[in-house]
Amino acid sequence: MKILIIRFSSIGDIVLTTPVIRCLKQQLNAEIHYLTKPNFASILNTNPYIDKLHVLDKSLIAKANELQSEKYDYVIDLHNNLRTLIFKTTLGVTAYNFPKLNFEKWLLVNFKINKIPQIHIVERYFKPAEVLGILNDGKGLDYFLPTNFNFDYPIDLNKPYLAWAIGAQHFTKRFPIHKIISICNKLDMPIYLLGGKEDEENGSQIAKQTHNQVVNLCGKLSLHQSAYMVKNCSLLITNDTGLMHIGAAYQKRIISLWGNTTPLLGMNPYYGNNEVKQALFENNNLSCRPCSKIGHHSCPKKHFKCMEDLNIQLIEKKIAELI
Repeated sequence: MKILIIRFSSIGDIVLTTPVIRCLKQQLNAEIHYLTKPNFASILNTNPYIDKLHVLDKSLIAKANELQSEKYDYVIDLHNNLRTLIFKTTLGVTAYNFPKLNFEKWLLVNFKINKIPQIHIVERYFKPAEVLGILNDGKGLDYFLPTNFNFDYPIDLNKPYLAWAIGAQHFTKRFPIHKIISICNKLDMPIYLLGGKEDEENGSQIAKQTHNQVVNLCGKLSLHQSAYMVKNCSLLITNDTGLMHIGAAYQKRIISLWGNTTPLLGMNPYYGNNEVKQALFENNNLSCRPCSKIGHHSCPKKHFKCMEDLNIQLIEKKIAELI
């Protein structure tokens, strides 16, 4: 049996599909192919449950025509949009689709009416695979480093440390840097700031205004290097972002900080059946939240209370409990 899984974005979403990959492989002993965008290939090309990785390196039609030669038995569509419809139509094989619940998300964001099933998105990713008799094994997420991986960045990781993922794709998902500075100055342990190039300036500001145990690694590490930092940390503090899900894949204790998005959308840290201590901070006293299912470049209401009103004393207390 040959199965094609499709998911195009994002880092977090790709990681959240890994239980489905594993269970399809182990429970059906199927040949598993996965189609994604080129910039997410590094997350998947180390996954031992994927037999062949395809990247969208040409037009949709050209790629769909190319994949016809694979002669798939089934398509598991975990993206479910117009682009994936082109692939399913071209391939002409039986396809099972992830329930996106776009209308329910629209109701929650625009009218604060919650009709979203209170199950994690991972459980919804399993819905199309259930038709094939696949069950969630409860083992949680996967993230695999390359077999020849060598963390060669010149820092000493022998002492316990805290990893703080300060970035996020959108401003309204980022914990304010003045609050990060305040918390960091209360902690007496090495703190490594993680993020992309776009977070480098914020990381620099935080490091300059805190003690010398705070090290800015934003923009300096590859994704695999950042994942290694997360894998070996004592505690991960993170916004609603991809490193949060990588941390959950490594069964790390996590403090997640939520701004305009909400765990009601089913995207909180997922550990499967494993019991891992974690804490989630969000402001549930705002009538405007969630204002988007993804995020905004600035607060639509101009006050950003979803993040600004999070109590840093409670966060500090929880850090002390979980570290």
